[in-house]
Amino acid sequence: MALRRVYDLTSMKLFGICLRISGDREAAEDILQDVYVKIWRRASAFDERRASPISWLAMIARNAAIDWRRAEQRHVADGEEQLETIVDEAPLADNVMQQDEARRRLLACLDGLDEKQSDAIRRTFLGGLSYSELAAQLGAPLGTVKSWIRRGMQGLKECLGDG
Repeated sequence: MALRRVYDLTSMKLFGICLRISGDREAAEDILQDVYVKIWRRASAFDERRASPISWLAMIARNAAIDWRRAEQRHVADGEEQLETIVDEAPLADNVMQQDEARRRLLACLDGLDEKQSDAIRRTFLGGLSYSELAAQLGAPLGTVKSWIRRGMQGLKECLGDG
């Protein structure tokens, strides 16, 4: 279960590393599979003082892809030192996990609000409706809709521990 979560959060980033270095999609898929076997076997060797989890995983992927290139006797046109300059634009896995946790907390707090408050906040902030549009959709006075949202936002603030 834990390895599955790690895979879900990191596979795209690690696949990108493998693909850029190998230059071959099928090979990158094989390399990635090998990477997760290595991660499973080496999990106890991870030291958070030396690297972030995603940096450690990326290093394993990078090294596996370079090893594959060497075994295939393929050479990077600009040399392997250029591999250090490859920029990966994907968000770091730990940031993704924090955002995912924050989203889950927010949704749980929204679910805990009064139904009218929750619905008004969802339609306004997540659905993009203005207060006036929401009032028209619900057939409720604008002041009432604003009150639902204000009370709901106060409830969210308390639930999330920000107030």
